[in-house]
Amino acid sequence: MADPKGFLKTTERETPARRPVSVRLMDWKEVYEQGDAAQLKRQAGRCMDCGVPFCHQGCPLGNLIPEWNDLTWRDEGRQAIERLHSTNNFPEFTGRLCPAPCESSCVLAISQPAVTIKQVEVSIIDQAFANGWVQPQPPGRLTGKTVAVVGSGPAGLAAAQQLTRAGHTVAVFERDDRIGGLLRYGIPDFKMEKKHLESRLAQMTAEGTRFRAGVTIGVDIAWDDLRARYDAVIVATGAMVPRDLPIPGRDLPGVHFAMEYLVQQNKVGAGDTVDQQITAEGKHVVVLGGGDTGADCIGTAHRQLAASVTNLAIGKQPGESRPDHQPWPLSPTLFEVSSAHEEGGTREYLASTIEFLANDAGEVRAIRVAETEYLDGRRVPKAGTEREIPADLVLLSLGFTGPETRDLTAQLHLPVDERSNVERDGNYQTSHEGVFVAGDAGRGQSLIVWAIAEGRAAAAAVDRYLEGETLLPAPVKPTDHAFAI
Repeated sequence: MADPKGFLKTTERETPARRPVSVRLMDWKEVYEQGDAAQLKRQAGRCMDCGVPFCHQGCPLGNLIPEWNDLTWRDEGRQAIERLHSTNNFPEFTGRLCPAPCESSCVLAISQPAVTIKQVEVSIIDQAFANGWVQPQPPGRLTGKTVAVVGSGPAGLAAAQQLTRAGHTVAVFERDDRIGGLLRYGIPDFKMEKKHLESRLAQMTAEGTRFRAGVTIGVDIAWDDLRARYDAVIVATGAMVPRDLPIPGRDLPGVHFAMEYLVQQNKVGAGDTVDQQITAEGKHVVVLGGGDTGADCIGTAHRQLAASVTNLAIGKQPGESRPDHQPWPLSPTLFEVSSAHEEGGTREYLASTIEFLANDAGEVRAIRVAETEYLDGRRVPKAGTEREIPADLVLLSLGFTGPETRDLTAQLHLPVDERSNVERDGNYQTSHEGVFVAGDAGRGQSLIVWAIAEGRAAAAAVDRYLEGETLLPAPVKPTDHAFAI
């Protein structure tokens, strides 16, 4: 364990300071200042000898959290990254982007603020990269078997790295012009600078993984042709079909899905020129949806110098403390203030959008909203409470309804479940032999930590399919739902 009396001596939760708002709005760099080593050691030392570390169950990857907390407290950074990498291929991603369900199930959180697990995690991997401890791990032998991974998000990359290290020849196909999926184009730089993605891709390339960007499977290469060329195929395309809002005025210019907006800004940040870029500069921006993607839109709009930013959520504002119906160790729904929310704008709850209104030029100029009321469990606009909010740009951040399966189902005849996800068995395999599904394409929109866990587990299933046995770890099954989620 870490400091035996650490949680008694340090009862407060400390995290790295964020750069001043006025400074960070002038660039796209990550919002956090350099962490303090003494503070980190104090926080790692709060990890207690709890007997049953519920944080393991809260994390789908089963991260060995108490072990690397202890090693961090002891200044054993090289051993800490070995423990962390034993369960997590990409802690530089999860340490920045995961909502940390492990912290909700931390035993210390019963009576004190939880251990800053996520902070310790990202500090371990950043130290490892800075010191050259993250090196390629090419396989000792090649099996002669080939695997195609379709999709280069966290699930696809995790599966590819595991299978490459097992000795298979792995090719990752990505329809975008660069590798990374949502890590590349869905996450703003102020949450994760792309240098972290590039460092990991360089390691994977040196290990032998082959990357094929700008290839759309189902169009450039038919799914059945891909299956014929490779010994196994993993579908890791994510759940990218956005949830729409079919109300009057939806087709007005100026109303866009959040991902249209975020992808364009990430392309510009990478040095590309985007014709007719969707930009918030000088506009009244309204973001519909209160989740992480909505917050990403808010932070992006601030940096593009929006005239105003309003964030609307149809439901009630969550409480600031754990509700009775979500007791420890469940992950509670809480009111959160992200870095983007700190930067300005207005947040409103119980706001039902009724209509998008047009100006004389036929572009969106405002939205009509009403107060939300609950009738028989349904959320409906309350009559007599209608009002208008100025809006030159409306961004729909309402979640996703499932993967894009038209070509996949047409060419491989794969069935989908009632939520439009690709059906698979208990070993991640579809009804088409040798075709496996990992990540959001099989479970629906979820967390990055679940994507990595499923990528690792699917890799073990593919290795067993190809070799008859496997030594690769399989942290989760397709039916798993950790109590912390």
